Amino acid sequence: MENIKKFDQKATIYSKFRPDYPDALINDMISDHNLNHHSIIADIGSGTGILTKKLLDSHFKVFAVEPNAKMREVAEEKLKNNKNFISVNGAAEYTSLDTGSVDFITTAQAFHWFDHKMFKKECQRMLKPFGKVMIISNERLKEAAINQEIIKIYTKFCPEFRGFSNGLSESEEIYDKFFFNGAYITNSYHFPLTYNQSSFVGRHLSASYAPKKEDKHYSMIIEALHNLFEKYCQNGYVTLPNVTISRCGFVKDNSFCQ
Repeated sequence: MENIKKFDQKATIYSKFRPDYPDALINDMISDHNLNHHSIIADIGSGTGILTKKLLDSHFKVFAVEPNAKMREVAEEKLKNNKNFISVNGAAEYTSLDTGSVDFITTAQAFHWFDHKMFKKECQRMLKPFGKVMIISNERLKEAAINQEIIKIYTKFCPEFRGFSNGLSESEEIYDKFFFNGAYITNSYHFPLTYNQSSFVGRHLSASYAPKKEDKHYSMIIEALHNLFEKYCQNGYVTLPNVTISRCGFVKDNSFCQ
């Protein structure tokens, strides 16, 4: 419940400033896993519908499962005219979707919030035979100087900061445990993120751990982000080195289905 509340005041800024995902990722997802317009996808931790929209644009029926009411409302307003969009008030561990009802499960920039053991069981329950789970994340290239300086700013002004995506990208063991027999396919997409000054600041304030307006560090982190932008900007923009990673595989033994 505590994790759900972290984004109560972040929904609008999250929707406005969080990055998208590469078109190539969606194209590969379709071709590599034999998906088509009849496929039913559950997008878990769907937030304000950033990935959900890309899936809908590819003509999938999508159950967008999100526990935070404010985030869900933004997605519902944005996607309400798409007949294949079904908004679900549910959590990764308790989605309320029917057993054996979906062909494919996605989760983008949300896996680090889940109870992984319970989410795995829920995926096993929801999926049809041979259904897969794809975990997607935008991962900063931490060796880049600007990303190192962003880490320093977050560390100074955000007591709850534990690293980008809570440091999850550094632990492959988590994924080895999650996927069946530790087997999954990883794809990486070069996906640098470019911002003007306003969107640069907004993106970094959208993090769950970033100060809110009423917090004592709010004005200080804004000043630090403005200064960092000015240091690195070229022609009014900065680009953050980033890759989008997808990890996809089975979560249960399908041998009985042969």
